[in-house]
Amino acid sequence: MARYHVGIDATTWSNDRGFGRFTREFVTALAQRDSEFRYTLVFDQPHDGRWPIPDGVEVLSATTGRNLNEAAVGDQARSPLYLWQMGKAVRQAQFDLFYYPAVYSYFPLLSRVPKVVCYHDTTAERLPHLLFPRKINHRLWQVKTWLAKQQTTRAMTVSESSARDMVEYLGIARRRIDVVTEAADPVFHPIDDPQIAARARARYDIPPHARLLVYVGGMNAHKNILELLRTMPDVISHHPDAHLAIVGSTSGKGFWDNVPELMAFVAATPMLQDRVHFTDYISDEDLVELFASTEALVFPSLWEGFGLPAVEAMSCGVPVLASDLSSLPEVIGEAGLYFDPHKRDTIRDTLIRFLGDDDLRRRLKAAALPQAAGFTWDLAAKLGEDCFRRTLNIRD
Repeated sequence: MARYHVGIDATTWSNDRGFGRFTREFVTALAQRDSEFRYTLVFDQPHDGRWPIPDGVEVLSATTGRNLNEAAVGDQARSPLYLWQMGKAVRQAQFDLFYYPAVYSYFPLLSRVPKVVCYHDTTAERLPHLLFPRKINHRLWQVKTWLAKQQTTRAMTVSESSARDMVEYLGIARRRIDVVTEAADPVFHPIDDPQIAARARARYDIPPHARLLVYVGGMNAHKNILELLRTMPDVISHHPDAHLAIVGSTSGKGFWDNVPELMAFVAATPMLQDRVHFTDYISDEDLVELFASTEALVFPSLWEGFGLPAVEAMSCGVPVLASDLSSLPEVIGEAGLYFDPHKRDTIRDTLIRFLGDDDLRRRLKAAALPQAAGFTWDLAAKLGEDCFRRTLNIRD
């Protein structure tokens, strides 16, 4: 029987970004384990049903007027009333422990309840000029992060790389940091069916003969997509059948992004106009079908906390061409090639080399599934429970 009641900030539950997926998958895995913990998700609005609640998990709503996706995007910020109402709802619930799956959605909690905060990365600290549209947004982030640190009983993160960054950039002692992992949803698996692959290509106007490279993720400047696009004319000169699909939301409703700049570059570059395909946001099922005929995922990011799209691609048997910075070498291992994302020629040369070497492609593809198999949500949940036990000083 569960002895300890853990409250979980669920304001990221419906978010399409990586930390939203992390929240849903991690909580689902926690709920499936037989342990001394029971869980309640605390929403800022009544749950809209878009993503189902795991069996056995309770739900509490603070009803703040606007949800996180509306109140804290672009150059907007949550109101003091929003923050107060969230804190009030949590205080009244009297949890034994409260967990924030992302510091992004942290709100102050005037309570002595122990708190675990997950800091996914330190990109905002490293590259603020690429993440915030105005100085005031950066300042508000710094204030929020400082408050979160003051209230962090134990910290959580998703890679050893991020743990090191938290020591360097946030000043959190390593002994207070627990590392959990991320993993691909079971929907990500290899598909060996030419008809499915052809159907996926037709959906996004990608020619049957194209040698397809795919980018998956956000459209923010630090993702370095523009630099990838700048390499593509040279790549196409060496491999005229090379195409690039850019998978991610182009709505502009999320974080500050550079979608207009990306589209303008493609429009102004004749060689790319019929070889770069913006798919917008697509479902996991559609992405798996697209991966069925993908040569490689390209991941040129300047910094990542984990890099979940890499594990999703590898789970489909797709190797990764990635930045050699941050957590990506840790996650991808021998299933990828690496380049310096700050040097355009190294990105270009890596893509050209990969597309021109059959043996290399076969070797990297063979390494993809074994590498992905090392990441599971059950392992993440086990490590998360260990973090909660340390926070509450629970002895075996």
